[in-house]
Amino acid sequence: MTIRALLVEDNIELARTVVDYLALNKIECDFAANGEAGLHLISQSSFHVILLDINLPKMNGYQVCEALRRQGVDMPILMLTARDTLDDKLAGFRAGTDDYLVKPFQMEELVARIHALANRRSSQAKKLRLADLEVDLSTKTAVRAGRTLELTPTGWIILVTLLRNAPNVVTREMLEYAIWQDDPPDSNLLKVHLYRLRQKLDKPFDHPLIHTLANQGFAMREHHD
Repeated sequence: MTIRALLVEDNIELARTVVDYLALNKIECDFAANGEAGLHLISQSSFHVILLDINLPKMNGYQVCEALRRQGVDMPILMLTARDTLDDKLAGFRAGTDDYLVKPFQMEELVARIHALANRRSSQAKKLRLADLEVDLSTKTAVRAGRTLELTPTGWIILVTLLRNAPNVVTREMLEYAIWQDDPPDSNLLKVHLYRLRQKLDKPFDHPLIHTLANQGFAMREHHD
């Protein structure tokens, strides 16, 4: 898989160095010189990782990060910055970043961080979407095709777990751990909770979003492959 990254950085010389080095490591990297341009590129394309400076013209990195998370963008974000205090790092995590790399940094470490982030979706997004379903993690509401779904607390956990991993398979053990941690019940209670969730999420609509994959687990997908 070729990794696609977006670098949002106003230091043109540094940006060229990063883009060229990443290309040597088979990472395609687009570039934006300010926060607004970065947001525009993200709205037009999909990236595996966003490399985001904090001190940016027009919109700073915190503002860009917060805007993306409010929109439900779950691309992982790595903040690149000269700010190295704990307060600065905590501010970045509150804004929704997934990782932090302090300038000056070694290019080898940057590549390693990118590879670590590229294969996962960010858990910092405030909204999750799939087809006609939208889940707001801040308000704990789920809406499908304009209809608000009344879910139990356990149904909510299952939904968010499946949606965070979509379209990948979630095993029965992963769901049981998300609900009960290390103390799952002996009974087949998970099957009951999945049935109730499907009654709310899938039954009233034209096509299901939760799919059972034999001997694998469950997956949320717009279409069954």
